[in-house]
Amino acid sequence: MTDSQWHSLSVEETFNKLASSKDGLNETEVSGRLEKYGPNELTMQKGTSPLIIFLNQFKDLMVIILIIATIISAALGEYIDSVVILIILILNAIIGFSQEYKAEKAIMALQALAAPNATVIRNGKEHIIPARDLVVGDVVLLQTGYMVPADCRLIEAINLKVNESSLTGESKAVNKDANKICDKKTFLGDRLNMVFSSTTVEYGRGMAIVTAIGMQTEIGHIADMIRKVEFEQTPLQLKLEKLGKQIGVAILALCALVFFVEIIRSGSDNVLHVLLVSVSLAVAAIPEGLPAVVTISLAIGLQRMLKKRALIRRLPAVETLGSTTVICSDKTGTLTKGVMNIRLIKTLDNTYDVTGEGYEPVGDFASEGIQIDPSEDTGLRSLLTAGALCNDSKLEQEDGQWVVHGDSTEGAFIVAANKAGINGPDIVEHMPRYAENPFDSERKRMSTVHKDGSGNCLVYAKGAMDSILPCCTRKMVGGSIQPLDDADRTQIEEMNASMANNAYRVLALAYKDSECMIDTKDAESNLVFIGLVGMIDAPRKEAIHAIQECKKAGIHVVMITGDHKLTAMSIAKQMGIASEDSISLTGVELDNMSDEQLYDVVEKVAVYARVSPEHKMKIIEAWKKHGQIVAMTGDGVNDAPALKLADVGIAMGITGTDVSKEAAEMVLTDDNFASIVGAVEEGRRCFDNIRKFLKYTLTSNSGEIWVMLMGPFIGMPLALLPLQILWINLVTDGLPGLALAFEPTERDTMSRSPYHPTEDIIDKRMKYHILWVGILMGSISLGVGYYAWKTADPLWQTMIFTTLTLSQMGHVMAIRSGRESLFTVGVFSNMKLIAAVSLTFVLQLMVIYMPFMQEIFKTIALPIDVLIYCLALSTVVFWGVELEKWIYRRRARSSEQG
Repeated sequence: MTDSQWHSLSVEETFNKLASSKDGLNETEVSGRLEKYGPNELTMQKGTSPLIIFLNQFKDLMVIILIIATIISAALGEYIDSVVILIILILNAIIGFSQEYKAEKAIMALQALAAPNATVIRNGKEHIIPARDLVVGDVVLLQTGYMVPADCRLIEAINLKVNESSLTGESKAVNKDANKICDKKTFLGDRLNMVFSSTTVEYGRGMAIVTAIGMQTEIGHIADMIRKVEFEQTPLQLKLEKLGKQIGVAILALCALVFFVEIIRSGSDNVLHVLLVSVSLAVAAIPEGLPAVVTISLAIGLQRMLKKRALIRRLPAVETLGSTTVICSDKTGTLTKGVMNIRLIKTLDNTYDVTGEGYEPVGDFASEGIQIDPSEDTGLRSLLTAGALCNDSKLEQEDGQWVVHGDSTEGAFIVAANKAGINGPDIVEHMPRYAENPFDSERKRMSTVHKDGSGNCLVYAKGAMDSILPCCTRKMVGGSIQPLDDADRTQIEEMNASMANNAYRVLALAYKDSECMIDTKDAESNLVFIGLVGMIDAPRKEAIHAIQECKKAGIHVVMITGDHKLTAMSIAKQMGIASEDSISLTGVELDNMSDEQLYDVVEKVAVYARVSPEHKMKIIEAWKKHGQIVAMTGDGVNDAPALKLADVGIAMGITGTDVSKEAAEMVLTDDNFASIVGAVEEGRRCFDNIRKFLKYTLTSNSGEIWVMLMGPFIGMPLALLPLQILWINLVTDGLPGLALAFEPTERDTMSRSPYHPTEDIIDKRMKYHILWVGILMGSISLGVGYYAWKTADPLWQTMIFTTLTLSQMGHVMAIRSGRESLFTVGVFSNMKLIAAVSLTFVLQLMVIYMPFMQEIFKTIALPIDVLIYCLALSTVVFWGVELEKWIYRRRARSSEQG
């Protein structure tokens, strides 16, 4: 029963198949079906408990290593270090937990959409019952304002308009037709003889028979898809997990190497001391500040994104946006304003272009590129007057915003008339309406009868061209009325086809006047054809610019819409998403393609039109198979599964449903595509800053390791004591490293391609940097103390300790940009880093010169000339990194020119 394609059956066939009738079911039939199929509600499967989800956050190898580091730090008396690491671990677990727990919340939001009650006919009588008690075969009544309680096949539809935006993504209400029989493969939004659960009746009334309830409805299928989408780690989480494993192996090897080298060199008498040094060095090698820097960087990015009208709901999504390589965007309201505007007017003797955006009644009229005054053009003024009077909408200003009350298409006529100085309320007062023939889906037109101040009666009509033209016998040309011949009809049909092919929604307008009152039945005959208007939901100017920015940034933009293919392709070409050679696919075409076939062409397709929730998921999966990081925008319930499946789901804050927002990682507070690009830039800044921290801390650790390894090979004792190693690890790595999270966006951030999804977070260039700068840092520090040690100067260890610390300060300043010089970036452009470096320098001086700290760290006060000597040699690291960047810039320029 649930597998039948009800839209392809007649009303009689539907009744027979469901064993029902217009009188509805009896109580026995209802109870039997309720017992067999269950209640009309969305069900939730029992998922993983919140406690298990939370504990699973501690299974990562890097996290286990950090837990071990916490225990060792506590054993060595470094309680502050231990507490900080523990707090970081708990915070990291909370973030991971919130990421995985989102599916259940999305399903709960779906349940809230269900209609509370339904009006049914049972045993030939009307009853109001809880919607959950509906069964398949029940006959329900629908009227304006009702929420459809289940999926139904229409029996009757009287001027019935249903808003299906939550399912199809298209905001325009759909005119329903109970007598229509659709093809089996008809797209969901074109099934005019069906109504679907959780959609809303905007106008008219109807009667329908229930064909599916609960999880078998279209919205139930969406709930099931949301539930089946499994949680996936973000690209950053995957890269950090891989890095953690690599660091874990390296630490164990390092610990063993230092231990055995020193045992061989100094003998077995010092086993405990050597073990302590080895463990201390191993702890120092762990970048335990990494989770803190990641969290702080993402939190800063979240705050900055909010200022750019992007609300982040899951913290890791901040960085994922920066890694995005493909953006699949909805058209209506995101790439466009979601508002119909009249942009083109054609009469039999002229063509007019109209400017202006949204509902604000500001814009100009031009003919052949020359601006004109509409009040001096009789034909244009007659057309705009017809559109304003044959109209049931109102244009008003509320809280500084222009809004239309009524149908958005009719609103476009009111706005256009106001641009020409024709005020709706004034003209209605001058020419009040006396009668009307309302629009219906069969006639495809409406007409209104008015009386002017002279007592003359006028009829204005508007509708589809093929509906208005047969009613016309005359035409308006140059302000005069002339007979309408076959050549004129052909010209009008060609004009209509040309406008439709350019994605305009086309309506025709006509009128006639009489000295006496006209009977409404005769109103729509012997009309005078005035012209055609073309309206379109025009692209946002800022979105066009944003798409250009995406191309510069190496991000591929794809349009996915419930709109028609022709309209979608036209808009896509205007916006730079598609070219003449681009491919577009419809939902029906996707149904006929295998996953392998879609995989082969997905990188060439610019537009997907008339697609279902399953199609959107299929498209995202195809991109993911290519190793791409996919962001998906959406606002309807139908978008929720795809939003959850995408690497970054982006919901609309204004038009978006609660379901789509719960399934998404990010919400656009202004529904504007341009805000996504601003958020991508912030995401890249976050990822860059995390990489800078890794470059800084791992290079610092590398320097410490080389000091400890090279010393014994040249005959020196261990160059640093365990507490000195831990001091460098906590203070030198910690404070400046955290301050790197506040680095501003680099100049070339949006003019380069994103890092490849499969590329390690530490690329080849960074590995080379960590190696050579670490050797340089270790060699300089060891070299400073070597001569003093050879001459039995007791200052040697303090000199190594100080030079290594100060070298790391120079290093952190030099790596603020991976390409630009510090002096180009601006020395003081990150005052938090300046403060952190200054504080670290002061703390190092305290360790050297304060007696009680000298006792703890076994340091000796350095004479001022020795301190200056250490400071001067430590700057070699800074200038070495600056030289590295200069060489890189020269090679990059040569490559670009070559």
